[in-house]
Amino acid sequence: MSSKSLPAQTGPVYRIPPYYYIHVLDQNTSITRLEIGPHKFLKQGNETIVFGPDKMITLPPRHYCVIENPVVKNENNQAQFDKNGQAKLLHGSLDVRQENDYEEPFPLYPGEVLKQAATPLKYVAASSALRLKAVLDFDDNGEQRKAGDEWLFEGPGTYTPRKEVSVEEHIVATVIGPNQALRLSAKKELVDRMDQRRVVGENWLVKQLGAYLPLAYETVVSIENGYVVTDKKALHLRALNTFTDDFGQTRNNGDEWLVTKEQTETHILNVYEQLVAIVDIKTLNSRQYCVILNPVTCKNARCQTMIGLIMISIFFSS
Repeated sequence: MSSKSLPAQTGPVYRIPPYYYIHVLDQNTSITRLEIGPHKFLKQGNETIVFGPDKMITLPPRHYCVIENPVVKNENNQAQFDKNGQAKLLHGSLDVRQENDYEEPFPLYPGEVLKQAATPLKYVAASSALRLKAVLDFDDNGEQRKAGDEWLFEGPGTYTPRKEVSVEEHIVATVIGPNQALRLSAKKELVDRMDQRRVVGENWLVKQLGAYLPLAYETVVSIENGYVVTDKKALHLRALNTFTDDFGQTRNNGDEWLVTKEQTETHILNVYEQLVAIVDIKTLNSRQYCVILNPVTCKNARCQTMIGLIMISIFFSS
């Protein structure tokens, strides 16, 4: 017996209080019907009480519940019955019932199941979102959703659940600070928030300061911190793919180069850049020299390694 049920009654007379109900099985026809209170029900010899008396379902303000195998209703919200008097059900379907549609307590018809009890509607705060997934094809206010599609419900706002949609995840925005970037990866072909088309598996950086909320098909890989470049230190980088770097230079796969303070004071590695080493500056005084094997010459921002050559530096420099 549930906490909302009344103690079992014996005898042919059942007293059903207000806002309670029972299910009665007619053993001659095998049809189960609903009886609601307040009512004094006289049970016939061929009838059996198979459920109840149980309290009707009440939805407080800003609450909803989910009913499995809901009863079929007409345009006037009235339950429909077959020729034998059995309530028609949508077997295998779900019905999300909200307080604004069910201000009065309501009973369950025979065959209906309370799949989810009264639950508060979820409020989604600013800088957060719910990742939703369609489990059925449906029309979402003029936008056609296909089963398997995913999208975001972004806050602030109250999310209204529906039977065609499941809530997959609650997402909170990631804050990007100074000298930081957010590395993202595409789970599916998409157009990002900068209107750039991304392919499956592609990685990219978001450097805009502030909170960033990843889209449904974006995955946060990591937060990348920048490196400080000084007049004493430089970054030795290697290209992992052919791309155009932050300074407009085309880098081929395998290229290596330095990023110095003349170019920037801080540098965040591109997704196609690998840090080989942080290079300290070499200083020669007037009584020193150095020998460089495979010296590098640069022209128009393109550098070339002179394999096999030796350069001797004998003058005071840094």
